[in-house]
Amino acid sequence: MSMAVETLGYFLGALGLLMLGVTLPHSQWRVSTIHGNVITTNTIFENLWYSCATDSLGVYNCREFPSMLALSGYLQASRALMITAILLGFLGLLLGVLGLRCTNVGSIVLSRKAKLAATAGAFHILAGFCGMVAISWYAFNITREFFDPLYPGTKYELGTALYLGWSASLLSILGGLCLGVNCCCPPEAETTPARTWLPYKTPTKPATSIATRLRASDDEVDSSFGKYGKNAYV
Repeated sequence: MSMAVETLGYFLGALGLLMLGVTLPHSQWRVSTIHGNVITTNTIFENLWYSCATDSLGVYNCREFPSMLALSGYLQASRALMITAILLGFLGLLLGVLGLRCTNVGSIVLSRKAKLAATAGAFHILAGFCGMVAISWYAFNITREFFDPLYPGTKYELGTALYLGWSASLLSILGGLCLGVNCCCPPEAETTPARTWLPYKTPTKPATSIATRLRASDDEVDSSFGKYGKNAYV
């Protein structure tokens, strides 16, 4: 896998974590609808922690939910899933720093970096799924109450925080997939290939010394002079 895809996956996961962190305290998870109302004097918007009401003049008052045990089950589950998603995304962000091939933290070998990057990708995927389940479950209850003609309470519509959370969850999943592909590709060579040495063979003839070679050359010169007579040099 190319380093660019790995780096892109890390930044997508970081962006998804940032957007999940913005989604959690966002005030407009659901907004009261004006459908069927002739005169609208105030607007109510809620999130996982408090409910606010604003009038036509722009003045609004907020109140926190009184007791966690008195809340609906899906609201408590959405809180837990969103917090879990942020924690998993934060762990994936830390492991991603160690697993990226463009970083050098602690001189980790490439095979271990690939495992760390794959683990970080798994954390980002789990964070995306936790956020997706929490937001989709919350949106399902909004639509169920909206289309129920016998529901006596205030009906709401989907708020902007839900769309932001869906986008954040999708980015986290995509970033985790880009990082997770690293475990399916073989890592690059960690060290240079070993040199191939030829087998050493002992010489068949013993090495002669310099003095022996000089003596042999003198003998050859003397024998060459002996082949000719004295008249050949006159």
